[in-house]
Parts: sequence; structure tokens; C-alpha cells
Amino acid sequence: MRDRLLTLPQYLIPQHGLSRLVGSLADSRTPWIKDTFITRFAARYQVDMSEAAEPNLSAYENFNAFFTRALKPNARPLDSRPDSILCPADGAVSQLGPITQDQIFQAKGHSYSLSDLLASDTDAAAYIGGQFATVYLSPRDYHRVHMPLAGRLTKSVYVPGELFSVNTRTAENVPNLFARNERLVAHFDTTLGPMVVVLVGAMIVASIETVWGGVEPIGNEVRVREFPEGQQITLNRGAEMGRFRLGSTAIVLFGPDVMGWDERYAAGTPTRMGERLGSAC
Repeated sequence: MRDRLLTLPQYLIPQHGLSRLVGSLADSRTPWIKDTFITRFAARYQVDMSEAAEPNLSAYENFNAFFTRALKPNARPLDSRPDSILCPADGAVSQLGPITQDQIFQAKGHSYSLSDLLASDTDAAAYIGGQFATVYLSPRDYHRVHMPLAGRLTKSVYVPGELFSVNTRTAENVPNLFARNERLVAHFDTTLGPMVVVLVGAMIVASIETVWGGVEPIGNEVRVREFPEGQQITLNRGAEMGRFRLGSTAIVLFGPDVMGWDERYAAGTPTRMGERLGSAC
């Protein structure tokens, strides 16, 4: 009951207005604003700057540049086994496992619709009976999302929505969380068939950005962008595919009978980008 009461204010506050306000502060290049914001954030969340390509906090032009910072070369070595499916991001596993009919497990008795997540019954059909993994990126984490497997981008879909927090408490108390929040759904063709990577927006996430489209404009309608073979964008395994300007969640989907998740992962297991999250069957 206490956790439900603590999530109640998220229904009442102006989620998008607050996120835009924070976004404007995060874009500020005014030295005292950006330096104060960055320094206090790094101290509050104990951000490890020793692995950053630029460890000097004051060198970042604004908070967003700090938050989406690059890492030093080889800071995240990729698992070299040829059958490995890589973890797409630093953070922790929220949930992972089978997709049961059209339902994906969220947390603590909550599930949500695969069709709602992808905003398409047709797209969802390829993943019924397949596998999902949800990775939560906390504020202190590295916030670029990378490819679990090499793939050719076929379609990206922007889905408008709300901006609830995506932390564990909220996931346990807000029904259909990931299917109601704003998100960017990226569809890929891979050697294991279709794969989806969903970048889920959240409270005070200033924006979602991809390597092929830049910052995704906030809107009120679903936007579909097709990538036919003549305009193909192919990304290698471990390549960056997107980033969050303030943290959130990435969800990976595969079809049935093509892969399985590593047994060492369960809800709450810490992750590092490039680790072996699963393997091909």
C-alpha cells in the first residue's frame, strides 16, 4: 500500500511539462547551471568517471553531453563467442523470459500486451511465443544503447504516451507501464530472424535519440518510418543504436525457438553492455 501511495503523485503531476523543463536545463550551456547540475548529479549517484572518455566534469558543454558521455575504448569489451547475444546497456535486468501468447511480464503480478507495446497487432505476431528482456538503466549508468546482435533496420516507430518513472517501485505498481509510456520501437532483420529493441521514455527523460534519426521529436501520433533495402541501415553487433538523455529502459524481443537467455540472469541482476545476455539456439 505504501508503494502505491508513493507512485500516486506521478498520475497527478504534468509529466511532459516537467520533462521539457528538465530538458531545457539539461541543454543549458551556462557554466554555473551546467557545472552545478553535473557536479551534484555525479556526487549524488556516485558516477564512475574513471571509465569515461572525458573524465573532467567541467569539460562537458551541457548536462546532456555528460549524461550521454562516451566511454574509453575497450571499457565495455564484447563477449567474443559467436553465438552470443549481447546485453544492450548497462543497468539491471528488470525481467526476462518467454512471451506468453500476447503478454509480457512486467513485475509483481503485472503483465502488459505485446501488441500494445509495439502499437501493432501485425508486428506483434512475429514475437508471440518468443523471448523478451527488459533492462533498466539507473541514473548512474552509461546511457547509450547498443545492438544485441548485428541487424538491418527495417522500421522505426515512435509511439506517444505518458512518462511514468520506470524504476522497480513504479513497475510494481503502475499497470501496463512500458506499453503506456512514450517509446521508440526499432525493428531489425538479423541472422535469428526479426528482433525489436524498444527505447522506453520515462519521467524527466529529455529525449530519445537514435544513430539513424537523431533526437526523436515529441508528438501526439504514432509515426512510422520504413527503411526499404535500398535505404538500408545495418548495425554491427555491439554498435551504438540509440541513447537516452536522462535514463530509462530498453526492451529486446526475439521470435520463438531461436534463442535463450543466460541462466545467470534474473530480476535485479546487474548488467554491463557487451556481456553475454543470451545465446542462439
